[in-house]
Amino acid sequence: MSDIIRLLPDSVANQIAAGEVIQRPASVVKELVENAIDAGATRIDVSVTDAGKTCIQVIDDGKGMSETDARLAFERHATSKIREAADLFSLHTMGFRGEALASIAAVAQVELRTCQEGDQLGTALVIAGSKVESQEAVACPKGSNFCVKNLFYNVPARRKFLKSNQTELSNILTEFERIALVNPTITFTLRHNDTELFHLPTLSLRQRIMGVFGKKLNQDLLTLDIDTSMVKIHGFVGKPEAARKKGARQFFFVNGRFMRHPYFHRALADAYEHLIPVGEQMSYFLYLEVDPAHIDVNIHPTKTEIKFENEQAIWQILSAAVKETLGRFNAVPSIDFDTEGMPEIPAYDGGGRGEGGSSVPSTSFDPSYNPFASSGAALPPSSYSSSRYSRSGGGWEPFYQGLESSSGTSSDDSGGPDFSELTFEEEEAPSSPTAPSAETQPAASLVQPAAQHFQYKGSYILTSVKSGLMIIDQQRAHINILYNQYLSQMENRRNASQRMLFPDMVYFSPAEVPVLESILPDLSALGFDLSPLGGGSYAINGIPAGIEGLSPEALVTGMVQTAIEKGCKVKEEVQGHLALSLARQAAIVPGQVLTNEEMNDLVDRLFELPTPNYTPDGKLVLSVVKEEELEKRFNS
Repeated sequence: MSDIIRLLPDSVANQIAAGEVIQRPASVVKELVENAIDAGATRIDVSVTDAGKTCIQVIDDGKGMSETDARLAFERHATSKIREAADLFSLHTMGFRGEALASIAAVAQVELRTCQEGDQLGTALVIAGSKVESQEAVACPKGSNFCVKNLFYNVPARRKFLKSNQTELSNILTEFERIALVNPTITFTLRHNDTELFHLPTLSLRQRIMGVFGKKLNQDLLTLDIDTSMVKIHGFVGKPEAARKKGARQFFFVNGRFMRHPYFHRALADAYEHLIPVGEQMSYFLYLEVDPAHIDVNIHPTKTEIKFENEQAIWQILSAAVKETLGRFNAVPSIDFDTEGMPEIPAYDGGGRGEGGSSVPSTSFDPSYNPFASSGAALPPSSYSSSRYSRSGGGWEPFYQGLESSSGTSSDDSGGPDFSELTFEEEEAPSSPTAPSAETQPAASLVQPAAQHFQYKGSYILTSVKSGLMIIDQQRAHINILYNQYLSQMENRRNASQRMLFPDMVYFSPAEVPVLESILPDLSALGFDLSPLGGGSYAINGIPAGIEGLSPEALVTGMVQTAIEKGCKVKEEVQGHLALSLARQAAIVPGQVLTNEEMNDLVDRLFELPTPNYTPDGKLVLSVVKEEELEKRFNS
């Protein structure tokens, strides 16, 4: 029997490795920009075409490469950043694996022009599918110029599963933001299809954050700075009042590298626990500096997962630092009146004379005066009865003369109704709402709601039905109703827009603008009227009718964040997510007291829906406690 185990060719091995390192165009941008940073670049220009599917170009003014290094850089595990395994625990560079360029060259067509400082000529190298097609000497400026074309051209299955241009561009912008936020001393530019999205000059860290996310964020950030022997932490945390349900800016960096760390995030969540509403998120930009020997970044090829040797101790330091920052900047101010130079006010001494002999003004009144008396006579003391409706005493009769009760019986001798015998009757409940037919209503809810409803703790509606007791979550019921309403409006594009007297301003980062532009037609169908003002700012001139009292800015930003999170590429999916997002924000809140008429209307509209039992995202709206179960509970 012949041998069957063979070594894979380098080109195949590189394609396999590329599956982990290069997942999408954003991965190429990340690896090339990080290489430029390691090369000591002070300016990095990134240009992408068709969200990186057609072309990705990264130009830097770093130290460049020699002819030999340029060729060797595309070999697997070729790197200048480490020499031995021990170097993994003293890393001061972004890259170290020596896999990025080899992986990129395995699945794309790569052109490189590079030159070192002082050299007369540089090197031009062309590689496609791990094969070197040409290498020659050329005149080029100092640094490196990488041009990556037709990503995954030789792996059709991978290219087929790339997302829409909007989604891929959003991922590129996310990677770009992470790198730009931790390198404020480097000038960055980013262009997409010849349109400049970012131009970030060398500025302070706080100004760099403003350059990425807008100047409005500046007023929401608090400075944090703490230095211990174990870790140094600096950066910014958001004010509690600036918390938001979606789109919070949350960034952790360690030794100049972005990281995801749910455990440290929990430290911040604990610090904000009683300061922000449940379900809202705080923004933070925190930079940790620790001894490289006490962390391990060699866990995943993306290098965003990092293990800490003293994780629990750093958690406590981080939590304490955030609480101290919030306490220092958000303490309730005491009322302090400035009385310097003001005259002293004498205190009353009870004897008609103030301190220092000053007299206190006195007032006088006529106790017999009554403005309601028919004559100048005062009402006798007996007329002030403990009864609220007592009319004894003269002077009140003219106000009630000629009045009769609704039943036709005459009032007392004075001509007024006898309020002392006033009674109150319970208002009759309105007629029963019409339940949906068996053809349109799910089998689980083939019941006829009763006319009289009861509200429990402002959150649930209780009503008797044929099979037992129905309990309805009023907020979810309203979400279900509004979702179908907004979805129908978008599909028919007939929702009325209500003009705003004073337009609201809303700002979107460069990463959010393409998403907003893609969903603007659906926003217009809902009734939103937005006009661009430049620089990522938009004016909200109109809002859908019926959502008065809600924040238009929060509604629009929330829907943009929903579209980003869901990565919607089909218009119907975008419409569904937009309708659900708007319905959640416009629905009644738990604890809102409803009248019986409002409960009737809510239940009536709920059972007109084709699927009243569940919300669009699959949450239970109503539940029926069977009559048999009730009898079993009380007969046991």
